[in-house]
This record gives sequence, structure tokens and C-alpha cells, in this order.
Amino acid sequence: MYQQTYNPLGNVFLSTLVAAVPILTLLYFIALHRHRDTHGNVHLGISAPYAAFFGVIAAFIVSCLVFRMPVASAISAFALGSLSGFLGIIWIVLGAMFLYTMSVVTGRFEIVKESIVHISFDRRLQCVLIAFSFGAIIEGTSGFGTPVAIAGAVMVGLGFKPFQSAVLNLLANTAPVAWGAIGTPIVTLAAVSGLDQVTLSAMAGHQLPIVSLLVPFWLVATFVKMEGGTWKEVFEVWPAMLCAGASFALMQFFASGTHALHLMTDVVSGVFSVVCTALFLRFVWHPKTRFLLRSEREALAQAGKDTATATTDRSEWKYGYTAGQTAYAWMPWVILIACCALWGVPEFKKFLNGLFAGVSFSTTLLGSKFSGTLSLPVWDMPALHNLVQRMPPVAAVNAKPEAARFMINWLSAAGTGVFAAAILSGLVLRLSARQWKEAFTQTMQRMKIPVLVIAQVLGLGFLTRYSGTDAVLGIAFTGAGFFYPFFAAYLGWLGVFLTGSDTASNALFGSLQRITAQQLNLNPILIVATNSTGGVMGKMIDAQSIMVACAACYDDPKERSFAMGPIFRTVFWHSLAGAAVIGVIAMLQAYVFPWMIPIPPAGN
Repeated sequence: MYQQTYNPLGNVFLSTLVAAVPILTLLYFIALHRHRDTHGNVHLGISAPYAAFFGVIAAFIVSCLVFRMPVASAISAFALGSLSGFLGIIWIVLGAMFLYTMSVVTGRFEIVKESIVHISFDRRLQCVLIAFSFGAIIEGTSGFGTPVAIAGAVMVGLGFKPFQSAVLNLLANTAPVAWGAIGTPIVTLAAVSGLDQVTLSAMAGHQLPIVSLLVPFWLVATFVKMEGGTWKEVFEVWPAMLCAGASFALMQFFASGTHALHLMTDVVSGVFSVVCTALFLRFVWHPKTRFLLRSEREALAQAGKDTATATTDRSEWKYGYTAGQTAYAWMPWVILIACCALWGVPEFKKFLNGLFAGVSFSTTLLGSKFSGTLSLPVWDMPALHNLVQRMPPVAAVNAKPEAARFMINWLSAAGTGVFAAAILSGLVLRLSARQWKEAFTQTMQRMKIPVLVIAQVLGLGFLTRYSGTDAVLGIAFTGAGFFYPFFAAYLGWLGVFLTGSDTASNALFGSLQRITAQQLNLNPILIVATNSTGGVMGKMIDAQSIMVACAACYDDPKERSFAMGPIFRTVFWHSLAGAAVIGVIAMLQAYVFPWMIPIPPAGN
């Protein structure tokens, strides 16, 4: 039994510093390492696969040499992370990119783009509609980087620069993350903390709507500044930004606290925001001037045309497709939402997991038990399953050893639902054999580098979890005393950065947050939920999300591999500021507005 120790060097500061070495190594090589290209130009950051590899090496050295984790257990933990990452994240993103590519090769994506453009020709409002509102719908159905990939690809298709599209979609994919993939983070948080699921969801719904109001303004301000615009041009569209944010926030507040809708909070909020904003722009208000991309303004200026053409000119609203053609082009996305919603229903998951229950087996694989049914095989990871013991204060006294089982839920996995949607979409769009091949080939070529990076980073995350180095970093936040509600947000933020997932962060630190809240006489509902809401701000800087954004937005493989560093450096400060906003909200709710904390049902 490997019992985790949280001060292996006998000095809290040194132990914490050493525990951070793998993360600091990864960050250094992603964003800070200086190197020269063949032309002598200096760049910061190296290729993402190599940066991830160096981070993994550092994690093994720290885990095995300093924290004394057995080498075999460390290897097994890394393998479990990579395998779980493939089934839990990579499988989803591959399916979503396959669906998107099919839409492109059939030409139907052009109609999708035109239908979005004709809601508004203003580039500022396109950012809000696509990255914020539409992205939230995709986050609610599949999560795990999928909205960044799909919405980012849509924006590139509309003419936005790849770097710009990646950054804007990472910024936008914040407020919805707590209910991503049919509420998976909230479900996980309730399971590990022992608190009521709907109450935790409602608590998150009392924090994130404030952020939802801010995100459209934040998004437009970032975009306009990227394009050399002014603050005046940012606030020219404040009515539309307010409409998009307020409609999303109101529905988010309502849906998050209801039994029937809390797991579908993102989907209903995103749909409501898209509909409200589209109707508002069509029938109530539209900016008098149009903000265009810098390249578009320069082209119009060279042609001697006005760069701020009035968008109230109805002649520009001519649309070349029928309602039937538009609905047909949007069918893949409708199918995606329907399939992901179906795969998120617990009863349907149970049905899929038991579909081949009559075909069972039991054998050994690498000396460890590999058994189950054809629809749900389970592998007890060798040298790891029930052989790692978390210790106080991270876990309760005499807590059970950590399970380490790779459950191959290949039928009920969310990624299978996304792939089912892709296959159905291909049939609906009537792809030819050549188009099927083209879509498959393009998807594999685009995703090969991201898959390698994501597998390594997720393996690193699991290694830090089972070795206990993540807990050392988490414990560093628990000494904040009165200010702990503020730093509880940063603990969730750290968890998402380490694991790449709000779900995994909740699994990692949910129990620690409850234990710390009880020790400090703070409301555990508030503190535990803040782990998830603070975590959403870490989503924009986790390596997996950035790599998915690179895969979707960049066509050139070399640019795709080296774009990670510049993107990380750009969004990092936004991420820190966002977590601080959640921290301030948590502080106010803890000490000034405690009535905002929902009361759990009796017995919870």
C-alpha cells in the first residue's frame, strides 16, 4: 500500500515547490522556453508534444524519487490517465470533428455560416452568437473541449483568424462549463462530496449567472482590441451584449435549481440566448454601424467604400437559401444535441451498459483482473487498484484506498453518442463513399497531434493525483482562514488546469473542499460548489482545451503544434482574473449575502 505523504521533505514550502515542478516544467516549455527557428527568429515555447513529454518526465521524477511512489504504480497511473482520456475526452472530440468535417465536405456548412451571418453582419455580434451562445449549447451536450473545437471552426470558416478564434472561444467557454456534458461535473461533485446534487447545481446557478452577464462584454472587448478598435466601438453594441448575457443568465439561474432541467442547464440556456438575441437583432435593435475585421476594413478602404456600412440597409439581408435548405444544413447539429441528450439519460446509459450482459468473461491482463461483460469490461489497473491510500486532511480518517479501474463503457460513453450523431448525420447528408473517406482522413490528420498531447497531459494529471502531488498543491490553499472562500475558487481553478476537466477537478478536490469548509465553519454547499465554478475559469488555460482549439482552428500542422504557447500566454491573465471574480462572489456569499446559499433537503 502506497500511503500518500504531503510533506515528504519535512518542510511545507519546499514540498509544495517540488510538487509544482511538473506543472512548472510543462508551463515553461509551452510558453516561456526561448528558441530560434531556421531563420534565426526567436520564439517562446516549443512544439506541444515535446512540452508535454518533458512535463511527464518531470512528473515521474518527482513522484518516484521525492514522494516515493513505486515505479510500477506510477506507470500504471499514467496509463490509466491516458486510457481514460481517450475514452472520456478524445473520443468525444474526434466524433465532433468528424461531424463538422462531414458538414464541410458536403458543402452544407456554407449554408450554416450564411444563416449565422444573416442574423448579424457585425463581427462583434457574431462573436457573441457563435462563441458564447452556440458554444454553450455544444458544451451542454458534449463538453470536454468540443465547443471550442466546433465554434472555433465555425468562426475560422467565417473569416476570423485562427489565433483569434481559438482565444475568443476559450474565453467564451467559461460560464457553461459547470454543466457540461449533460451536467457531468455537478453529478461528479455531488458523488465525491456527499452533498445534494440539485442543491450544488443551484448554488453554482447563484454564482455563474453574474459571470454570464459579463462574458459577452468581455468577449467583445477582447475581440475589438485585437482588431485595433476603440472602447467606443465596444460599447456601441451594449444592448445586444446585454440581451445575450441576460437571457442566458436568467435561464441559467432558473434551470440550475430545478430537478427536471438542472443537468440540461447549458442546453436550455444556450438555446434561449440564441433565440432571444436573434429576435432582438432582427426586430428590436441593430447597431447603426457595422464593425468589420481589420482585413475587411482595409479592403473596403482600398476600394473607396465606407468601412462602417449601415446594417439597417435591408438590401444586405437578402438570403439565398430556403427555410428547408437551412433546416437541412443544420440537421447534423440537431442530431448531435439529440444524441448527446439521449446518452446523458441515466436509464439509457444503464441500458447500454447492460446490453450484452449475457456475455461475461474473467481473465488477467498484465497480472491484474480483467473482467466484466461485453458491453462493460473493467480492468483493475496493475500495481495501482486499491493500493493507494489518501490521508488526512485530503481524505477522512480510515478512508477507503483509491480505486483505479479502467471501465471501458464503450457503448454508454458520451463520445459514442457523438459518433452516433456523426454517422446519422452522414446518412442524412447522403455522403458519397469518396466524401466519407475524405471526412475520415481529414479528421485523423487534423487530430493526430492533439491526441498525442492530450493523452500525455491526462496521463500526467492522473500521475499527480495518485502520487499525491496535486493534494500538496491543494493543501497550500487551505491555510487561508477567513479568506478561504476566495481561494476555494483558485483550488478548483488549479484542479482544472491540472486535469483539463471541471469533472476531474471536482473528483480531485470535492472532498477536500467539504472537509476544509467544516473545519473553518463555512457552509459546505457554498465551498464545494465554488470548486466547480472557480474551475470553469481554469478551462481556458488547460493544455487539452488549448490543443483542441489549435486542432480546430489551424489547418497547417506546424502552426497547430506551435500555437499553444502564444494562446496560453494570451488567455492566462484572463483566467486569473476570472477566478478572482468567482472568489469575490464566494466571499460575498459567505459573509455578506448568506441568504444566496440554497438549503439542501432534509437529511443532506
